[in-house]
Amino acid sequence: MKPRVAILISGRGSNMVSLVKAAQASDFPAEVVLVLSNKPEAAGLEVARGMGIEAIAVPVKPFGKDREAHERAIDAELQARGVQIVCLAGYMRLLTPWLVGRWAGRMLNIHPSLLPKFPGLDTHERAIAAGESEHGCTVHLVTEGMDEGPVLGQARVKLLPGDTPDSLATRVLEQEHKLYPAMLAALAQKISLPAG
Repeated sequence: MKPRVAILISGRGSNMVSLVKAAQASDFPAEVVLVLSNKPEAAGLEVARGMGIEAIAVPVKPFGKDREAHERAIDAELQARGVQIVCLAGYMRLLTPWLVGRWAGRMLNIHPSLLPKFPGLDTHERAIAAGESEHGCTVHLVTEGMDEGPVLGQARVKLLPGDTPDSLATRVLEQEHKLYPAMLAALAQKISLPAG
């Protein structure tokens, strides 16, 4: 049995699309069974449905400021579908220790920088401003610290003269779409190995 994967998104979900496409190959070692967003209006939900994947929203608003209660509702949806791996793909909420702990070692995130450089937002602007010679993206396991979990893999791009944050972001995103499915496959193969 292939491990069952859920992808959490907040927007259009371009990395979600690359993961779903990769998982639709018969030899891919994981199966995407759910796309979930904290925003009912997230464009990626319709995209996922169009690709034949169940897509649901668990809106934040009914839970007020109780982030853990919201995450317990998300976790209930994941458990109901037998999910074994969670991929964050542009999911723009900091997770509580409760959810991170529940999925320790089985929750991945992709970040648009070569961590530990430039955690957080505006990574492309910051890389250009710092005069970096290379930039890229990182897939890591999710831990309580933002963008601090163990690195599973990175892809690098050279900074070019005249790069803007947009031109750099476009090249990094191309690498994200290759790296994320590869790192999901690697984790899925570890999880699907028989015990012992």
